[in-house]
Amino acid sequence: MINPNDEKKLIRLVNSLIGLLLVLVVTLGGLFFWMLFRENHPVDSNIIILDSAVNSTITIKGIDTEEGQWVTPDLTLEKDKALQKTLLYGQQLIQNTSIYLGPKGTLAQITNGMNCQNCHLNGGTQPWGNNYSAVNANYPKFRARSGTVETVFKRISDCFERSLNGKAPDSTSKEMVAMATYIKWLGKDVEKDKKPKGSGIYNLAFLDRAIDPEKGKIIYDLKCKSCHQSDGQGVMNDEKNAYTYPPLWGKNSYNSGAGLYRMSRFAGYVKANMPLGATYKNPQLTDEEAWDVAAFVNSQERPNKDLSKDWPDISKKTFDHPFGPFADSYTEKQHKFGPFKPIVDFQNKNKR
Repeated sequence: MINPNDEKKLIRLVNSLIGLLLVLVVTLGGLFFWMLFRENHPVDSNIIILDSAVNSTITIKGIDTEEGQWVTPDLTLEKDKALQKTLLYGQQLIQNTSIYLGPKGTLAQITNGMNCQNCHLNGGTQPWGNNYSAVNANYPKFRARSGTVETVFKRISDCFERSLNGKAPDSTSKEMVAMATYIKWLGKDVEKDKKPKGSGIYNLAFLDRAIDPEKGKIIYDLKCKSCHQSDGQGVMNDEKNAYTYPPLWGKNSYNSGAGLYRMSRFAGYVKANMPLGATYKNPQLTDEEAWDVAAFVNSQERPNKDLSKDWPDISKKTFDHPFGPFADSYTEKQHKFGPFKPIVDFQNKNKR
């Protein structure tokens, strides 16, 4: 007969062996599925776009939260592998524009060293971070700035020539096609002519005064210069081929034709996203601080762009476009610094 004490030891030993066996099965199973995932979702930092992907069907589904907030789809779930490579390449170009196309770019040297995602946060997916969710649903569209119907390619070209103060890639290049494909893919299922909640840049309420560069400098010194530096020139990475924190003014920043040069765009952008760590749900700046820091930053020296062909119908100029002539009697100074409400009231009254 087996001693009762020995029987208990044997049972404990068997239970331990069973437990170890279960852990081994779970571990091996997890390893198997991880390897299977990697095989089906490769990530290659040197992705080569496939020509056959250009005409591939683009299918995604935007995700709405309880608040109705559009959320970016998951690139790794795209089943068309050729398309997925194109999308990943486009994403890399948006996130690491300078590495490919900056002053030390591996493909060309046609930009100022900033990345597209310096203005379109997290690869163009962040709520109120100038994301791309509404692009596919709204382009091609007429834009008063150019006075023409613009395609996505034209819109990207403008960003290269204005925000990146450089030259646009050829519209037929693999790089331009990849970026356009990626941008359109993000909003494929957004209803035509609609803008999801959180798309673009947050619109701040107007102040009842002119915005103040001197007050803005105080805010900049307190909350911005630790990243962008006291001289506004940002911080480059160790390889010196891209910015860790982009320049906000100076020869390597966006020029006078960029969207963020408009006070309302810069103020709304920083309100929802800056300083680092802020979100639209948890902002770190008051509305007044956002407006005033915009006044300070956009009062600094930066590259100029020839805007003589912009706004062929001057009555369509935005209220904060700071260069005349205008269809109203307000000065360039008021168009730049406000107060803006009288200008908007005039424009609404005389809209045609």
